[in-house]
Amino acid sequence: MKIERIELHHIELPLVHPFETSFGRRDTRNCILVAVCAEGLTGWGECTVEDGPYYSSETIGTAWHVLNDFLIPFVLGQEITSPADVVARFRLVRGHPMARASLESAVWDLLAQAQGVPLVNLLGGQKERVKVGVSVGIEATLGELLDKVARYVDEGYGRVKLKIKPGWDVDVVRAVRQRWPDLPLQVDANSAYTLADTPVLRELDQFGLLLIEQPLHHEDIVDHAKLQAQLDTPVCLDESIHSPEHARWALDIDACRIVNIKVGRVGGLTATREIHDLCAERGVPVWCGGMLETNVGRAANVAVATLPNFALPGDTSASARYYPEGRDVAVPNFVLENDSTLSVPDAPGLGVQVVPERLSAARLRSVARR
Repeated sequence: MKIERIELHHIELPLVHPFETSFGRRDTRNCILVAVCAEGLTGWGECTVEDGPYYSSETIGTAWHVLNDFLIPFVLGQEITSPADVVARFRLVRGHPMARASLESAVWDLLAQAQGVPLVNLLGGQKERVKVGVSVGIEATLGELLDKVARYVDEGYGRVKLKIKPGWDVDVVRAVRQRWPDLPLQVDANSAYTLADTPVLRELDQFGLLLIEQPLHHEDIVDHAKLQAQLDTPVCLDESIHSPEHARWALDIDACRIVNIKVGRVGGLTATREIHDLCAERGVPVWCGGMLETNVGRAANVAVATLPNFALPGDTSASARYYPEGRDVAVPNFVLENDSTLSVPDAPGLGVQVVPERLSAARLRSVARR
């Protein structure tokens, strides 16, 4: 099908609760939504960039520039028959995985709609529900953190992830573990530690954690291999895995025992599936990370989590975890089931629809290319 029109929408939405990591605290979320139009259909993708270059070097500004000035011209007006066509057209572009992922994801959605099948069918997924957990940010006090964890456990989340940083780690995890001794629990450091902190990280072994996520430098795999050799708890890499090649390099030197796959961080759904397959061959489980997505990005995450080696609960929580009622730009919402899962949409494509009025209310700027 020939791509007739591509739109970019920069939106901002309020979060239900402020969310703090080792990078800082945020009350709202900005992102870019990409719409790809052909033959009366519109496919949607979400660019999971942030305002500043903190989690990633990409930002709203850089992604907008790269999409508008480079990536869109590679696709607009072209005949696209499969997502592989998009990946091939992007081969000259180095970096900018979140920008590339958003446009590629929109094409996946478009092609699935054209075939009248859910996105999960195109990806080769095998599940009707996917296991999920919830990520809990750093709070002002331990009491506030425990209250928040209690609320999520009461809501039915069967796995909790705690954000940690130096000074907010061992005692915090101990308090949570003492209150919920059997709760599947993991921690995420977002690169806040160095090898000099190994004694602190080794203390976390006593709490029976599922994993310690990205404790060291965001581009490192060598020091993570040194750290993993000294820990009983599996190290999980997140920021270090930018592509299938990075995943292979990390696995080759035993830098981790688990991989967190974020569609935007690795450059799209095609790369996500490649990393999934590589890890499956090596016997390394993967799980789907979250970036506070709208229902557009959440639908894509749910779809990829149906692949068989997504063995651990993802951070793709229910829609109500993120944005106030009626503010998410797409419907229907994802609802937490009693077994801490989300149901996989069975409508064509992503299985969600962008609501024009909500998109307009959240939009800060837009551009349409024909």
